[in-house]
Amino acid sequence: MTPRLTLAVATATLVIIGMAPAAHADTTPSVPPGTEPTASAPVEVDANDPDLKLPEGGTLAEPKVLDIKQVVEDETGDERREDTNADVTFALQAEVLFGKDSAKLGAQAQARIGTIAAEIKKQHTSVVRVFGFTDDLGSSAHGDVLSKQRADAVQAELAGELNDPDITFEVRGYGEQYPISDNSTEEGRKKNRRVEVTFPRTAS
Repeated sequence: MTPRLTLAVATATLVIIGMAPAAHADTTPSVPPGTEPTASAPVEVDANDPDLKLPEGGTLAEPKVLDIKQVVEDETGDERREDTNADVTFALQAEVLFGKDSAKLGAQAQARIGTIAAEIKKQHTSVVRVFGFTDDLGSSAHGDVLSKQRADAVQAELAGELNDPDITFEVRGYGEQYPISDNSTEEGRKKNRRVEVTFPRTAS
């Protein structure tokens, strides 16, 4: 078993400044998962409650709940899992799935994708998003094509593992858009070459 290291855990907090809309599955996504607000307020807040201390003339905004977000990454950095109140995201570095500049799944890929499929089954989800990303080396057009081909390959393997016609897949290649690390170093570029699989959390 690969040892895992917890990188960060944020706590949930009830605040009273503004309100984010609940997340909805997007059939034509324009941004990668994890960038949209997801949490909603669990309780009503009475703006007329005398125990609330406000400046004279002040009013309460709608309550907002911040997501609990837990990030776990293996020691090699090859795989990362993010859990929030609403979603589960797996990010796999391209090197553990594919050969260089290739969209053909390698020897390690089946086991890695099988782990993700098992979690999708556990969550009983009906929508799975598979998004591919590259670094900024080479042309942007090549990165767009390669990232989509890699996302397609992971989706096909997932679909075979799940064998569930009720699951809808959203697949997209973002190329060099939305880097998560610095493209000026090979270590950063390696993190940016990835496929992310995201699906709603429906089980505790």
